[in-house]
Amino acid sequence: MLKIAYSPLFCHRLPVSHRFPMAKYDLIPKKLLTDGIITQDNLFHPKLLSEQEILSTHTADYWHKLKTGTLTDKEIRKIGLPMSASLIKRERYITHATYECALYAKEYGISLSVSGGTHHGFADHGEGFCVFNDVCVASNLLLARGQAKRILSVDLDVHQGNGNASIMANNPAVFVFSMHGKKNYPFIKPSSDLDIELDDGTGDEAYLMMLGETLPKIIREFDPDMLFYQAGVDVLATDKLGKLSLSMAGCYERDKLVLTTAHKAGIPVAVVMGGGYSPDIETVVAAHCGVFGVTVGLVGN
Repeated sequence: MLKIAYSPLFCHRLPVSHRFPMAKYDLIPKKLLTDGIITQDNLFHPKLLSEQEILSTHTADYWHKLKTGTLTDKEIRKIGLPMSASLIKRERYITHATYECALYAKEYGISLSVSGGTHHGFADHGEGFCVFNDVCVASNLLLARGQAKRILSVDLDVHQGNGNASIMANNPAVFVFSMHGKKNYPFIKPSSDLDIELDDGTGDEAYLMMLGETLPKIIREFDPDMLFYQAGVDVLATDKLGKLSLSMAGCYERDKLVLTTAHKAGIPVAVVMGGGYSPDIETVVAAHCGVFGVTVGLVGN
């Protein structure tokens, strides 16, 4: 059965003028339900990430600052979200949701979170709307608990996952693959296991050809038993921050390529949403919903 992590807590109230499109976390499941792609039975409410689980990846000093509200103004500006106890609670649910999706993926083939993909979270600080690093926390928990041995992180958000690259730099059990804009944020990019940098304006044909040549090769050589897919939709030509030129159809084909390749290889996939900053939030939501449609086509609901 298809399992999708969702909680009303994912949609945290932000100032009206804030540029982060928080509303999408309610609009995605609403559209999926309205369009009949999923039912309420597919949705599950994740558990709260424990302190011990946080410390599997993040430093004690960083966690202390978060829970006591003692981040400096500079540290808060780097994250880009107004800090509060309720926001930290949200981030804990989002992070544990990604871990739970991995467990459901082991059982059902593919599982998705309506949120997640906080790949700018470092062990000791947050950046770029990311507080914790959900994929890294989930990976460390899976490895520590003997629930996976070799994990592939496929990050196709337009922004490089600098937190993923930093945290997993010396972990041979995790292969981090990022395909992202060469001239986009972050401007200092620590090396992943494989980084493919894309020129501004890269469109469907070149993008899909590059991905189609690269992903099967990584899977053959690394032989993962778990795959995390960061399916950011800021690759769209309409995106305010992306600088690439993928169409909606191209974004859908990207999702189909990743999930079909992994599914045929028998690799469980946990999907997280990542970024999306097109001016029309309905465009963002429709693009995110594409990966759910691909999943239902592969494994049913």
